[in-house]
Amino acid sequence: MSNTVEHNPNFTYRPDIDGLRAVAILLVIIFHAFPKFLRGGFIGVDIFFMISGYLITSIILKNQSQNNFSLLDFYSRRIKRIFPSLIVVLTFCLVAGWFILLGNEYELLGKHYSGP
Repeated sequence: MSNTVEHNPNFTYRPDIDGLRAVAILLVIIFHAFPKFLRGGFIGVDIFFMISGYLITSIILKNQSQNNFSLLDFYSRRIKRIFPSLIVVLTFCLVAGWFILLGNEYELLGKHYSGP
């Protein structure tokens, strides 16, 4: 989470938000590990989306108040932050799928990546 602070000097570090992120992640992990124990664990995803919306909105509003907001810059930062992880996950899924899935399953995996 410190990367966000380092890359965006307009953002003030909030330890309470990191705590909420931890709770959200724990809810999702417990839900996947013990689905009967925590049936509503998917709420962690909702919490995470609310935190993201709050942080993104506060960054946009702060940049707008300083007349420093650029939609191109905004999306550029999102892409630089999200795409490296996305590429790793997609590559791992395709490589692991080659070894783990049956032919027709791997074909379906490929269809999910390439669209309809």
